[in-house]
Amino acid sequence: MKQAGSLIATVFILVFSALNLNSCGRSAETVSCFPDTQINVLLNLNLPAYQSLQNVGGWIYVNEQSPGTRGLIVVRTTTGFKVYDRNAPHLCPDSNTTLTVTDNIKITCAKDGAEWILYTGEPTQIAQVPPKTYQSNYNAGSNVLTIYN
Repeated sequence: MKQAGSLIATVFILVFSALNLNSCGRSAETVSCFPDTQINVLLNLNLPAYQSLQNVGGWIYVNEQSPGTRGLIVVRTTTGFKVYDRNAPHLCPDSNTTLTVTDNIKITCAKDGAEWILYTGEPTQIAQVPPKTYQSNYNAGSNVLTIYN
């Protein structure tokens, strides 16, 4: 009887291990294969390139100054700014996992159709985690937004 219990436990462990080999694994915020990059981006919102961030609801892609893994999505909200990494948080990176803004209200993943609310990052379809976010600090006097992690 002891051997049967040991055999069942061994089979259970092997099956569970095999299932985990096919996934990237997850942390609280992203899959474990999500690239970890340091960022420190300064945006002078007085410049024409950032004009859409002057108003609540405005958003832009940021692709300069080594921003995130595939660039950033910066959104002006009623309470400040939200900054998202453009790499899908729930999938291991490949050529189809770059997030895009659709219809000025949602963020979408071309690979699997996952969607998030642009202004909050709340998942609405497929993904169970929000896009990876970065911290920001807005200096209203100089109109400069600093993005960092």
